[in-house]
Parts: sequence; structure tokens; C-alpha cells
Amino acid sequence: MVTFSMKRAGCAEHRRTARGRGSDFVAFFRAWMGDPLRVASVMPSGEGLARLITSEVTPATGPVLELGPGTGVFTRALLARGVAERDLTLIEFGAEFAGMLTRRFPEARIVQADAAKLKQCRLYDGALAGAVISGLPVLSMPARKVMAILTGAFGYLKPGGAFYQFTYGPRCPISRRILDRLGLKAVKIGSTRRNLPPASVYRITRRPALKSAVAA
Repeated sequence: MVTFSMKRAGCAEHRRTARGRGSDFVAFFRAWMGDPLRVASVMPSGEGLARLITSEVTPATGPVLELGPGTGVFTRALLARGVAERDLTLIEFGAEFAGMLTRRFPEARIVQADAAKLKQCRLYDGALAGAVISGLPVLSMPARKVMAILTGAFGYLKPGGAFYQFTYGPRCPISRRILDRLGLKAVKIGSTRRNLPPASVYRITRRPALKSAVAA
């Protein structure tokens, strides 16, 4: 009887999960239909990509800033990594997703805003973020907007903090020109085929400051 009850509970949980994924797909597809340049994909990111982009984040990382969380796929992966929900700040431009995130993650801070205007948000008064997780479609954005997003995000990152960005393309989605101009460097941390389409993740950090030459 106990075994049968556990099987029934497992089946019920599987059905709830399947319904949740189905509703996420519908929400994402509708958002894409309404503004394809903003959403840039007809479906949410997969769990394989979510695990990869959050793989270097731990509870010791400190507060985490997530850009463009959508339906919360990366957010759930962060929670699975042990990050406290209260340590999450989610920046979401779309009202349809912001409302969904508020219901799903009531202890997180949800800010409905354009990620290009992060500098105006005044997100942290004390401890800065240890990591930024970006689900933004930066390849479809003009260079000026990408620079505004990076400048704002790194303004909230503590020394040694990292900005994580995924891409469906063959190389880093942040151009070398932008990285050089902002004093940043990008390193590919991995790829996953367990995503549709396959994706890669890059860690973007500040370049070490050049030491001044010592006068002879």
C-alpha cells in the first residue's frame, strides 16, 4: 500500500511538472509572438543549460543578480545550487513574466525594468552581488545597449564577481571590441547539447588592472 501510494504521488508530481513546463512554453511562445526581438526564442532554456550557467555559483557567492529570467528556469537552478531565494534579484522587462516570477519566487526581489537601465535602479545599498546570470538575447541587441547592460551589471558586482552569459552561436556573444572597451575578458566554461538549440556559456570578468611601472 505504501509503495502504491508513493507511485501515485510520484505520478502526480510528474503531471504537475509536465503541466508547468507546458504553461511555460505557452507563456514564452506568446511573448515571442508579441516581441520576437525582446524574447528571441520560442521556448524557455532547458535544464541542461540552466545547470551549466549556474555551475560556478554557490551559497558562498553571495547575492545573485539575474537578468531576463523569463519563466524562472535559471532561477530554479540557482535555488538547486543552494542560493537562498531572498538573495536573488530578478530583473525582468516583460510584465507577463514579472507577474509569474512574483508568484513563483515570493521571497526574491522582482524588479520590472529594462536591464539597459540598471544604473538607475540602485539595487544594492550594502553587499554587492557575487554573480550575474544573464538570460538576455544580447546577440539581437545593438552594441550600445549591450554596453549599457554590462556597465550597469558590473557596477553591482563585487571584486572577483563574474557575469555569465549563454549563447546559441559559435563564439562569445559579446564582441571583442566591447570587451576591450570595458576592460573585460570572456572565457568559455562549457557547452551543452541538452538544450534546444545547443548552447554555450561564457564567464565574463574584469581584467586585472595593469600595474604602473616603477621608476628606476
